[in-house]
Amino acid sequence: MAPSEQTPRTPLAEVAVLFLRLGFTAFGGPAAHIAMMRDEVVKRRRWVTEQQFLDLLGVCNLIPGPTSTEMAIYLGYIRAGWRGLILGGALFILPAMLIVLAIAWAYVKFGSTPGATGVLYGIKPVIIAIILQALWGLTRVAVKSRLLAGVGIAILVLFLLGANPIALLLGGGILVVLVAYARRRSKSEGPAALILPLGLPPLAAALAAGGAAFSLGTLFLTFLKIGALVYGSGYVLLAFLRDDLVYKLGWLTDHQLIDAVAVGQFTPGPLFTTATFIGYLVGGLPGAVVATVAIFLPGFIFIAALYPIAPRLRDSPWTGAFLDGVNVAAVGLIAGITVQLGQAALVDLLTVALAVIAAGVLVRFKPNSAWLVLGGALVGLASELWR
Repeated sequence: MAPSEQTPRTPLAEVAVLFLRLGFTAFGGPAAHIAMMRDEVVKRRRWVTEQQFLDLLGVCNLIPGPTSTEMAIYLGYIRAGWRGLILGGALFILPAMLIVLAIAWAYVKFGSTPGATGVLYGIKPVIIAIILQALWGLTRVAVKSRLLAGVGIAILVLFLLGANPIALLLGGGILVVLVAYARRRSKSEGPAALILPLGLPPLAAALAAGGAAFSLGTLFLTFLKIGALVYGSGYVLLAFLRDDLVYKLGWLTDHQLIDAVAVGQFTPGPLFTTATFIGYLVGGLPGAVVATVAIFLPGFIFIAALYPIAPRLRDSPWTGAFLDGVNVAAVGLIAGITVQLGQAALVDLLTVALAVIAAGVLVRFKPNSAWLVLGGALVGLASELWR
Protein backbone atom coordinates (compact mmCIF):
# COMPACT_ATOMS: atom_id res chain seq x y z
CA MET A 1 0.00 0.00 0.00
CA ALA A 2 1.59 3.27 -1.09
CA PRO A 3 1.71 6.18 1.36
CA SER A 4 -0.53 8.30 -0.85
CA GLU A 5 -3.36 5.80 -1.21
CA GLN A 6 -5.20 6.76 1.98
CA THR A 7 -3.76 10.17 2.77
CA PRO A 8 -5.96 12.63 4.66
CA ARG A 9 -5.34 16.38 4.66
CA THR A 10 -2.95 16.35 7.61
CA PRO A 11 -1.40 12.85 7.69
CA LEU A 12 1.92 14.05 9.12
CA ALA A 13 0.28 15.76 12.10
CA GLU A 14 -1.85 12.68 12.68
CA VAL A 15 1.23 10.44 12.64
CA ALA A 16 3.10 12.81 14.98
CA VAL A 17 0.30 13.05 17.55
CA LEU A 18 -0.42 9.32 17.57
CA PHE A 19 3.13 8.06 18.01
CA LEU A 20 4.09 10.78 20.48
CA ARG A 21 1.13 9.75 22.63
CA LEU A 22 1.99 6.07 22.28
CA GLY A 23 5.57 6.90 23.24
CA PHE A 24 4.32 8.29 26.57
CA THR A 25 1.78 5.52 27.30
CA ALA A 26 3.12 2.30 25.73
CA PHE A 27 4.14 0.39 28.84
CA GLY A 28 4.58 -3.37 29.00
CA GLY A 29 7.09 -4.29 26.30
CA PRO A 30 6.78 -5.05 22.56
CA ALA A 31 3.68 -7.26 22.80
CA ALA A 32 1.76 -4.50 24.58
CA HIS A 33 3.09 -1.82 22.19
CA ILE A 34 1.93 -3.84 19.20
CA ALA A 35 -1.47 -4.39 20.82
CA MET A 36 -1.88 -0.64 21.30
CA MET A 37 -0.78 0.10 17.73
CA ARG A 38 -3.23 -2.45 16.38
CA ASP A 39 -6.03 -0.82 18.35
CA GLU A 40 -5.17 2.60 16.89
CA VAL A 41 -4.29 1.85 13.26
CA VAL A 42 -6.55 -1.13 12.50
CA LYS A 43 -9.65 -0.63 14.63
CA ARG A 44 -9.83 3.12 15.24
CA ARG A 45 -8.15 4.83 12.28
CA ARG A 46 -8.31 2.03 9.68
CA TRP A 47 -4.93 2.89 8.20
CA VAL A 48 -4.41 -0.80 7.41
CA THR A 49 -6.47 -3.97 7.49
CA GLU A 50 -5.92 -6.75 10.03
CA GLN A 51 -4.15 -8.83 7.37
CA GLN A 52 -1.88 -5.95 6.34
CA PHE A 53 -1.02 -5.31 9.98
CA LEU A 54 -0.12 -8.97 10.45
CA ASP A 55 2.04 -8.93 7.31
CA LEU A 56 3.87 -5.83 8.53
CA LEU A 57 4.42 -7.51 11.90
CA GLY A 58 5.77 -10.60 10.15
CA VAL A 59 8.27 -8.52 8.17
CA CYS A 60 9.38 -6.56 11.26
CA ASN A 61 9.84 -9.80 13.20
CA LEU A 62 12.29 -11.04 10.56
CA ILE A 63 14.73 -8.14 10.80
CA PRO A 64 16.97 -7.19 13.72
CA GLY A 65 16.05 -4.45 16.12
CA PRO A 66 13.07 -3.49 18.32
CA THR A 67 9.94 -4.86 16.60
CA SER A 68 7.47 -2.34 18.03
CA THR A 69 9.66 0.62 17.06
CA GLU A 70 10.04 -0.77 13.56
CA MET A 71 6.25 -1.11 13.37
CA ALA A 72 5.95 2.58 14.32
CA ILE A 73 8.46 3.46 11.58
CA TYR A 74 6.66 1.28 9.04
CA LEU A 75 3.17 2.57 9.88
CA GLY A 76 4.41 6.18 9.75
CA TYR A 77 5.80 5.49 6.28
CA ILE A 78 2.52 3.98 5.09
CA ARG A 79 0.52 6.96 6.35
CA ALA A 80 2.79 9.90 5.45
CA GLY A 81 5.75 8.78 3.36
CA TRP A 82 9.36 9.51 4.26
CA ARG A 83 8.53 12.25 6.73
CA GLY A 84 6.09 9.88 8.42
CA LEU A 85 8.78 7.20 8.57
CA ILE A 86 11.09 9.54 10.47
CA LEU A 87 8.43 11.10 12.69
CA GLY A 88 6.65 7.84 13.50
CA GLY A 89 9.82 6.21 14.78
CA ALA A 90 11.44 9.28 16.35
CA LEU A 91 8.37 10.40 18.30
CA PHE A 92 7.71 6.87 19.55
CA ILE A 93 11.29 6.77 20.86
CA LEU A 94 11.59 10.36 22.16
CA PRO A 95 9.36 10.21 25.29
CA ALA A 96 11.09 7.08 26.59
CA MET A 97 14.49 8.60 25.82
CA LEU A 98 13.68 11.77 27.81
CA ILE A 99 12.23 9.84 30.75
CA VAL A 100 15.20 7.45 30.85
CA LEU A 101 17.57 10.41 30.57
CA ALA A 102 15.98 12.02 33.64
CA ILE A 103 16.23 8.76 35.57
CA ALA A 104 19.88 8.37 34.52
CA TRP A 105 20.61 11.88 35.83
CA ALA A 106 18.99 11.00 39.18
CA TYR A 107 20.88 7.69 39.23
CA VAL A 108 24.24 9.41 38.77
CA LYS A 109 23.40 12.17 41.29
CA PHE A 110 21.77 10.08 44.02
CA GLY A 111 23.14 6.60 43.35
CA SER A 112 19.85 4.73 42.84
CA THR A 113 16.85 4.53 40.54
CA PRO A 114 13.63 6.22 41.72
CA GLY A 115 11.10 3.58 42.75
CA ALA A 116 8.05 2.86 40.65
CA THR A 117 6.73 -0.20 42.44
CA GLY A 118 3.17 0.98 42.88
CA VAL A 119 2.80 2.23 39.30
CA LEU A 120 4.11 -1.03 37.86
CA TYR A 121 1.94 -3.09 40.21
CA GLY A 122 -1.19 -1.51 38.77
CA ILE A 123 -0.08 -1.23 35.13
CA LYS A 124 1.07 -4.82 34.59
CA PRO A 125 -2.31 -6.58 34.94
CA VAL A 126 -3.94 -3.97 32.65
CA ILE A 127 -1.24 -4.66 30.06
CA ILE A 128 -2.09 -8.38 30.22
CA ALA A 129 -5.72 -7.58 29.36
CA ILE A 130 -4.65 -5.34 26.45
CA ILE A 131 -2.35 -8.01 25.04
CA LEU A 132 -5.02 -10.70 25.36
CA GLN A 133 -7.51 -8.58 23.42
CA ALA A 134 -5.01 -8.03 20.62
CA LEU A 135 -4.01 -11.69 20.68
CA TRP A 136 -7.63 -12.74 20.16
CA GLY A 137 -8.03 -10.43 17.17
CA LEU A 138 -4.73 -11.45 15.57
CA THR A 139 -5.45 -15.16 16.11
CA ARG A 140 -8.75 -14.97 14.24
CA VAL A 141 -6.95 -13.53 11.20
CA ALA A 142 -3.72 -15.56 11.36
CA VAL A 143 -5.21 -19.02 11.92
CA LYS A 144 -6.67 -19.76 8.48
CA SER A 145 -6.38 -23.54 8.54
CA ARG A 146 -5.74 -26.54 10.78
CA LEU A 147 -2.12 -26.51 9.62
CA LEU A 148 -1.64 -22.92 10.77
CA ALA A 149 -3.41 -23.67 14.05
CA GLY A 150 -1.03 -26.58 14.63
CA VAL A 151 2.00 -24.45 13.79
CA GLY A 152 0.88 -21.75 16.21
CA ILE A 153 0.38 -24.22 19.05
CA ALA A 154 3.76 -25.85 18.35
CA ILE A 155 5.48 -22.43 18.38
CA LEU A 156 3.83 -21.59 21.72
CA VAL A 157 4.99 -24.86 23.30
CA LEU A 158 8.53 -24.59 21.92
CA PHE A 159 8.83 -20.99 23.06
CA LEU A 160 7.76 -21.89 26.60
CA LEU A 161 10.38 -24.68 26.51
CA GLY A 162 13.06 -22.10 25.76
CA ALA A 163 13.48 -22.23 21.96
CA ASN A 164 15.02 -19.23 20.19
CA PRO A 165 12.28 -16.80 18.99
CA ILE A 166 13.84 -15.94 15.62
CA ALA A 167 14.42 -19.64 14.90
CA LEU A 168 10.74 -20.26 15.65
CA LEU A 169 9.62 -17.44 13.35
CA LEU A 170 11.75 -18.66 10.47
CA GLY A 171 10.86 -22.27 11.19
CA GLY A 172 7.13 -21.50 11.13
CA GLY A 173 7.45 -19.77 7.78
CA ILE A 174 9.60 -22.48 6.23
CA LEU A 175 7.34 -25.29 7.48
CA VAL A 176 4.23 -23.73 5.92
CA VAL A 177 6.07 -23.17 2.62
CA LEU A 178 7.24 -26.79 2.54
CA VAL A 179 3.72 -28.06 3.17
CA ALA A 180 2.35 -25.76 0.44
CA TYR A 181 5.06 -27.01 -1.91
CA ALA A 182 4.26 -30.65 -1.14
CA ARG A 183 0.56 -30.06 -1.72
CA ARG A 184 1.21 -28.46 -5.10
CA ARG A 185 3.44 -31.33 -6.12
CA SER A 186 0.83 -33.85 -5.00
CA LYS A 187 -1.71 -32.14 -7.28
CA SER A 188 0.68 -32.61 -10.22
CA GLU A 189 1.17 -28.93 -10.75
CA GLY A 190 4.79 -29.48 -11.55
CA PRO A 191 7.93 -28.54 -9.67
CA ALA A 192 8.23 -25.05 -8.33
CA ALA A 193 11.13 -23.04 -7.05
CA LEU A 194 11.17 -22.73 -3.31
CA ILE A 195 12.06 -19.09 -2.80
CA LEU A 196 11.90 -17.81 0.76
CA PRO A 197 11.42 -14.10 1.39
CA LEU A 198 14.18 -13.70 3.89
CA GLY A 199 14.57 -10.08 2.84
CA LEU A 200 17.75 -8.31 3.64
CA PRO A 201 20.20 -10.37 5.70
CA PRO A 202 21.27 -9.00 9.04
CA LEU A 203 24.48 -6.99 9.09
CA ALA A 204 26.99 -9.81 9.24
CA ALA A 205 30.17 -7.94 9.99
CA ALA A 206 30.34 -7.04 13.67
CA LEU A 207 31.91 -3.65 14.33
CA ALA A 208 34.50 -4.62 16.90
CA ALA A 209 35.08 -2.04 19.58
CA GLY A 210 38.76 -1.74 20.24
CA GLY A 211 40.30 -0.85 23.57
CA ALA A 212 38.85 0.03 26.95
CA ALA A 213 39.30 3.82 26.79
CA PHE A 214 35.98 5.66 26.40
CA SER A 215 35.25 7.51 23.17
CA LEU A 216 32.01 8.60 21.52
CA GLY A 217 33.13 6.87 18.32
CA THR A 218 33.53 3.51 20.06
CA LEU A 219 30.22 4.04 21.86
CA PHE A 220 28.48 4.75 18.53
CA LEU A 221 29.94 1.69 16.79
CA THR A 222 29.16 -0.59 19.74
CA PHE A 223 25.49 0.37 19.85
CA LEU A 224 25.21 0.45 16.06
CA LYS A 225 26.40 -3.16 16.03
CA ILE A 226 23.92 -4.13 18.73
CA GLY A 227 21.03 -2.42 16.92
CA ALA A 228 21.95 -4.19 13.67
CA LEU A 229 22.29 -7.68 15.14
CA VAL A 230 19.96 -8.16 18.11
CA TYR A 231 16.84 -10.26 17.58
CA GLY A 232 14.33 -11.29 20.17
CA SER A 233 13.60 -10.18 23.70
CA GLY A 234 15.29 -7.90 26.17
CA TYR A 235 17.20 -10.88 27.52
CA VAL A 236 18.97 -11.15 24.15
CA LEU A 237 19.78 -7.43 24.36
CA LEU A 238 21.14 -7.99 27.88
CA ALA A 239 23.51 -10.68 26.60
CA PHE A 240 24.92 -8.35 23.92
CA LEU A 241 25.27 -5.44 26.33
CA ARG A 242 27.02 -7.58 28.93
CA ASP A 243 29.49 -9.03 26.44
CA ASP A 244 30.46 -5.65 24.98
CA LEU A 245 30.17 -3.19 27.84
CA VAL A 246 31.08 -5.30 30.87
CA TYR A 247 33.54 -7.86 29.47
CA LYS A 248 35.16 -6.31 26.39
CA LEU A 249 35.18 -2.62 27.29
CA GLY A 250 34.85 -2.68 31.08
CA TRP A 251 32.74 0.49 31.07
CA LEU A 252 29.96 -0.94 33.26
CA THR A 253 29.59 -3.29 36.19
CA ASP A 254 26.99 -6.07 36.21
CA HIS A 255 25.00 -4.14 38.82
CA GLN A 256 24.88 -1.02 36.62
CA LEU A 257 23.85 -3.10 33.63
CA ILE A 258 20.97 -4.72 35.52
CA ASP A 259 19.83 -1.28 36.72
CA ALA A 260 19.97 -0.01 33.12
CA VAL A 261 17.80 -2.85 31.82
CA ALA A 262 15.37 -2.40 34.74
CA VAL A 263 14.93 1.27 33.84
CA GLY A 264 14.19 0.30 30.24
CA GLN A 265 11.53 -2.14 31.43
CA PHE A 266 9.54 0.16 33.74
CA THR A 267 9.48 3.18 31.43
CA PRO A 268 7.14 3.46 28.42
CA GLY A 269 8.29 2.88 24.87
CA PRO A 270 11.00 0.58 23.52
CA LEU A 271 13.30 -1.37 25.84
CA PHE A 272 16.20 -0.30 23.62
CA THR A 273 16.19 3.08 25.39
CA THR A 274 18.35 1.19 27.87
CA ALA A 275 21.04 2.57 25.54
CA THR A 276 20.14 6.12 26.67
CA PHE A 277 20.77 5.20 30.31
CA ILE A 278 24.07 3.46 29.57
CA GLY A 279 25.22 6.27 27.28
CA TYR A 280 24.60 8.81 30.03
CA LEU A 281 26.43 6.73 32.63
CA VAL A 282 29.57 6.44 30.51
CA GLY A 283 29.49 9.69 28.51
CA GLY A 284 27.02 12.17 29.96
CA LEU A 285 24.45 13.87 27.74
CA PRO A 286 26.49 13.46 24.52
CA GLY A 287 26.91 9.76 25.29
CA ALA A 288 23.15 9.35 25.86
CA VAL A 289 22.33 10.95 22.50
CA VAL A 290 25.01 9.02 20.58
CA ALA A 291 24.05 5.63 22.07
CA THR A 292 20.33 6.20 21.42
CA VAL A 293 20.81 7.28 17.80
CA ALA A 294 23.19 4.39 17.12
CA ILE A 295 21.01 1.58 18.49
CA PHE A 296 17.85 2.73 16.67
CA LEU A 297 19.44 3.81 13.36
CA PRO A 298 19.58 0.29 11.80
CA GLY A 299 15.81 -0.13 12.27
CA PHE A 300 15.11 3.00 10.19
CA ILE A 301 17.48 1.79 7.47
CA PHE A 302 16.05 -1.75 7.37
CA ILE A 303 12.45 -0.51 7.09
CA ALA A 304 13.30 2.03 4.39
CA ALA A 305 15.06 -0.68 2.39
CA LEU A 306 12.31 -3.29 2.82
CA TYR A 307 9.31 -1.01 2.19
CA PRO A 308 9.33 -1.20 -1.64
CA ILE A 309 9.33 -5.01 -1.70
CA ALA A 310 7.21 -5.86 1.36
CA PRO A 311 3.77 -5.33 -0.31
CA ARG A 312 4.73 -7.80 -3.07
CA LEU A 313 5.45 -10.61 -0.65
CA ARG A 314 1.75 -11.44 -0.30
CA ASP A 315 1.30 -11.77 -4.11
CA SER A 316 3.52 -14.84 -4.60
CA PRO A 317 2.08 -18.19 -3.42
CA TRP A 318 5.44 -19.04 -1.84
CA THR A 319 6.11 -15.76 -0.08
CA GLY A 320 2.42 -15.60 0.89
CA ALA A 321 2.68 -19.04 2.50
CA PHE A 322 5.88 -17.96 4.23
CA LEU A 323 4.18 -14.86 5.64
CA ASP A 324 1.23 -16.98 6.82
CA GLY A 325 3.69 -19.21 8.70
CA VAL A 326 5.60 -16.28 10.18
CA ASN A 327 2.37 -14.53 11.18
CA VAL A 328 0.96 -17.52 13.04
CA ALA A 329 4.38 -18.08 14.64
CA ALA A 330 4.34 -14.45 15.82
CA VAL A 331 0.91 -15.05 17.35
CA GLY A 332 2.31 -18.12 19.12
CA LEU A 333 5.21 -16.07 20.46
CA ILE A 334 2.88 -13.33 21.70
CA ALA A 335 0.83 -16.00 23.48
CA GLY A 336 3.99 -17.36 25.09
CA ILE A 337 5.10 -13.89 26.17
CA THR A 338 1.62 -13.30 27.64
CA VAL A 339 1.92 -16.47 29.72
CA GLN A 340 5.30 -15.35 31.05
CA LEU A 341 4.16 -11.79 31.75
CA GLY A 342 0.98 -13.06 33.39
CA GLN A 343 2.99 -15.09 35.89
CA ALA A 344 4.81 -11.92 36.97
CA ALA A 345 1.85 -9.54 36.78
CA LEU A 346 -1.02 -11.50 38.35
CA VAL A 347 0.35 -11.97 41.85
CA ASP A 348 -2.71 -11.49 44.09
CA LEU A 349 -6.47 -10.94 44.07
CA LEU A 350 -6.21 -7.21 43.30
CA THR A 351 -4.04 -7.71 40.22
CA VAL A 352 -6.30 -10.52 38.97
CA ALA A 353 -9.31 -8.27 39.51
CA LEU A 354 -7.61 -5.42 37.63
CA ALA A 355 -6.91 -7.70 34.66
CA VAL A 356 -10.48 -9.04 34.58
CA ILE A 357 -12.03 -5.56 34.89
CA ALA A 358 -9.72 -4.14 32.20
CA ALA A 359 -10.60 -7.01 29.87
CA GLY A 360 -14.31 -6.46 30.49
CA VAL A 361 -14.03 -2.72 29.83
CA LEU A 362 -12.10 -3.36 26.62
CA VAL A 363 -14.71 -5.80 25.32
CA ARG A 364 -17.76 -3.77 26.37
CA PHE A 365 -16.73 -0.14 25.81
CA LYS A 366 -13.62 -0.36 23.57
CA PRO A 367 -11.87 2.67 25.15
CA ASN A 368 -8.45 3.95 24.22
CA SER A 369 -6.00 1.64 25.99
CA ALA A 370 -3.97 4.62 27.26
CA TRP A 371 -6.80 5.45 29.69
CA LEU A 372 -6.74 1.92 31.06
CA VAL A 373 -2.97 2.15 31.58
CA LEU A 374 -3.44 5.44 33.45
CA GLY A 375 -6.22 3.93 35.56
CA GLY A 376 -4.07 0.93 36.43
CA ALA A 377 -1.22 3.24 37.47
CA LEU A 378 -3.53 5.22 39.77
CA VAL A 379 -4.88 2.05 41.38
CA GLY A 380 -1.32 0.80 41.87
CA LEU A 381 -0.23 4.08 43.49
CA ALA A 382 -3.28 4.08 45.78
CA SER A 383 -2.53 0.50 46.79
CA GLU A 384 1.09 1.42 47.57
CA LEU A 385 0.00 4.38 49.73
CA TRP A 386 -2.61 2.24 51.53
CA ARG A 387 0.09 -0.17 52.61
